[in-house]
Amino acid sequence: MTIATSTPMRLGDLSVGFTHSIAAAMAQHGVAAAPLFERFELDTERLAQPHARLSIARYMRLGHAAIELTENPALGLSIGQHSMLHHLGLAGITAAQAPSVRAAARCLCRFEPLYAQNYRGVSQFIEDSTGAWFSFYSIAPYNAYNCFVVESVLSGWVHYLQQVCQQDLDINALQIEYAAPAYAEVFSQQLNCPVAFNATHNRLRLSQASLALSNPNHCPSTWHALLELCEQQLALKTRTYSLVEQVRQQIAPLLKTGEPNIELIAKKLQMPSWTLRRKLTAQGTQFRQLVNQTRFELASSYIRDTDLTFGEISWLLGFSSAEAFQRAFKRWSQQTPGEFRRSALKQS
Repeated sequence: MTIATSTPMRLGDLSVGFTHSIAAAMAQHGVAAAPLFERFELDTERLAQPHARLSIARYMRLGHAAIELTENPALGLSIGQHSMLHHLGLAGITAAQAPSVRAAARCLCRFEPLYAQNYRGVSQFIEDSTGAWFSFYSIAPYNAYNCFVVESVLSGWVHYLQQVCQQDLDINALQIEYAAPAYAEVFSQQLNCPVAFNATHNRLRLSQASLALSNPNHCPSTWHALLELCEQQLALKTRTYSLVEQVRQQIAPLLKTGEPNIELIAKKLQMPSWTLRRKLTAQGTQFRQLVNQTRFELASSYIRDTDLTFGEISWLLGFSSAEAFQRAFKRWSQQTPGEFRRSALKQS
């Protein structure tokens, strides 16, 4: 059975504003970013477009190239230190007007879809009686192309929140999913906190005292006006999603852990499973078809846009083995994954 779709799912994308911190980190190392950006078709006109986005795969290649040019494997941490709230567009400008560090962190999480989107998951700000965890979703399996993303995000969050309170933050703990790299000591040096590698999450811990730090530049009327604009933009972005798109977006993050079922997806969409099944039938599709379609589109993106092995891709998509994945992919596309990758390389 060949699967065809008119709206292919991408791994995700983010605002081109994220490239500014890469350029600043490169400049700190005495390396000009312009030639690299030109190679990635990121000219001044593209960077000035208000809604321009960069695919996550392309961003990872850009960051990896910057690491090679600067010869600094810990460049991700430097990128985070050069991250500015205004690089995040409207959501960042809004967070900069938050009354406290806590409100800014909540803002950055809630409005993340306005500046970054990844099918693998969303950032989370989880509060408890003694503080909060700021958590970044897993992007395993880790390699030379994506470790810097985790490092730049976690370091960037610290820098964003310090811009709000205009003082250093006490980070209680930093946890990283992958093994300690050769430059592990740089984490403690730059973030001044205990660091644990091989952890179960990518996250940092903030105390109640840090969360309560106030913003000396907070203006209540501006803050509430900006919040309204963010809510409007978020509603506009999500309102355009069809039911089929919503279901596929819910299916995608669950694939790694096994076969998603319609009952779980219906619960996430806040409707009975029989209602979801009926609505999908009315739109000419079925839940099983959407699972296969989502798997195929994500597999195609992984094969085309990343250097992941077929074994790693099969694990990410919940297949029992690489062989099972390769059989399914050929059934869907009439090509083996190897043939598909070679064809994509010829076209790029």
